[in-house]
Amino acid sequence: MGKKVNFQIPFNQDINNFVFKQFHQYDDFRIIKQSLDARGAPSGKTPRYNYTIELINKGEQFCTFQETFKTVERSTPVPIIVGMGPAGLFCALRLLEYGIKSILIERGECARRRMVSIAKYWRTGVIDLDNNVCFGEGGAGLFSDGKLTTRVKSPYIQYIMNTLVNFGAPKEVAYLSNPHLGSNKMKKLVSEITSFLKINGCVIHYNTQVTNILLDRADGLSVQGVQTKDGKKIYSKEVVLATGHSASDMYTHLSEQNIAMAPKNFAVGVRVEHPRKLIDRAQFGQFAGNKQLGASNYRLSCFNKIKNRGVYSFCMCPGGYVLSSGTDQDGIVVNGMSNYDRNSPWSNSGLVVTVEAGRDFALGADNLGGIRFQREIENKAFCLSKANASAKEVPACNLMEFLKEKNKSSGLLKSSVPSGIFHAQMNQILPAFVVENLQEAMVQFDRKIKGFISKEALILAPETRTSAPVTILRDRETLESDSCKGLYPCGEGAGYAGGITSAAIDGVKAAMSIVGLP
Repeated sequence: MGKKVNFQIPFNQDINNFVFKQFHQYDDFRIIKQSLDARGAPSGKTPRYNYTIELINKGEQFCTFQETFKTVERSTPVPIIVGMGPAGLFCALRLLEYGIKSILIERGECARRRMVSIAKYWRTGVIDLDNNVCFGEGGAGLFSDGKLTTRVKSPYIQYIMNTLVNFGAPKEVAYLSNPHLGSNKMKKLVSEITSFLKINGCVIHYNTQVTNILLDRADGLSVQGVQTKDGKKIYSKEVVLATGHSASDMYTHLSEQNIAMAPKNFAVGVRVEHPRKLIDRAQFGQFAGNKQLGASNYRLSCFNKIKNRGVYSFCMCPGGYVLSSGTDQDGIVVNGMSNYDRNSPWSNSGLVVTVEAGRDFALGADNLGGIRFQREIENKAFCLSKANASAKEVPACNLMEFLKEKNKSSGLLKSSVPSGIFHAQMNQILPAFVVENLQEAMVQFDRKIKGFISKEALILAPETRTSAPVTILRDRETLESDSCKGLYPCGEGAGYAGGITSAAIDGVKAAMSIVGLP
């Protein structure tokens, strides 16, 4: 058994030298956890790393956790997994560990080929409804910062991190407190996972959209399989629905099939983009620009008790890009992305305002009022782009202008957006309560990050796909749909996750339920 110790050292001190000097009586060590503390950096205090390490003597071995999996014998047809984002992929991986092969169905292309359609969309404005930033192998997380942080408490977190490392993620993913993969590493990693699944007997259907959940209504409601857009039927008594938060056509279909759903609160707002140097300087002070620190992250939030409104940063991308991420012909959406090195000249983050079902949009008999709320905003952005540019550019204005509510353009700054930007007033796109709460919150955020309100910053809109606008109701224990036996709503699209890691956790939990284990 090794010995675990905690300590803190300056960020620029080599940990190997430190451990060799302080713990020279031990034979070897490994890092269990590493986190950066740079809270005092703006005032000149040297940033420090907090470490937890494990030390071993000669002849000892590091503590390991090795799960054992017993093959489960089954007579039923193999499970069907609809969607190949983190939830779907990790569900398939976990099932395979118990000897259960699955059929995976993805409406879009494989990860390596998705970029062709996406690049065309950014260049011409012509969108592929099945291959875009949200749809395709890897899901929406493939074009993000690849953040692996989560507030969810789960025994599967370390399993997921270790699995990612086994498939090629950097080793530090297993121990960093805020690990990230970056979009460039995500593509290769996802390809490795799907290759493994295919080699081990899983069947994968790309460019295949599921349009119908086949149901048996003879004795209650139970799933019988799925039907694809070309009319093909694939049968199974277990269907995992992991279609992501943007598959509005699936929500419509489920509503028509009387699958139990409920409206869900979410958030909408904008992306704010600063020069990376500005944010790094505000967060790291004189230490900004040091390669050992990299690009600076931030997390901001505030709550107005009188208005009962929250505003918070969402999916902050240090050294990243803002992408046009729509999924409809007549809508524009923005999202953030960064590569592993986080080396672009810009840093961006979503700044979003909470939107409440029943308060901000009508619930509707079909429970899809949130989707209509999103689409109305996205369509306004598209119509403005079509009227003032070529329908592919993203609406933007300077941050100072946004706060002063000027009616005339003060000139746009350079942006990271690959499809381009055009000048627009945010109140032409976003509801008044969203604009007002954002304006008030930015004043508070400027107190927390000096220089956040800057003439060098841009506002880009709209950020509307923060999470699913509905929850597909399910049993807490079995994870089966409340109204349909054998249907497992899973991940972000079902309303039970909010990022790559939490979606992967939910996929594992769905698999364990199918296996019949807690």
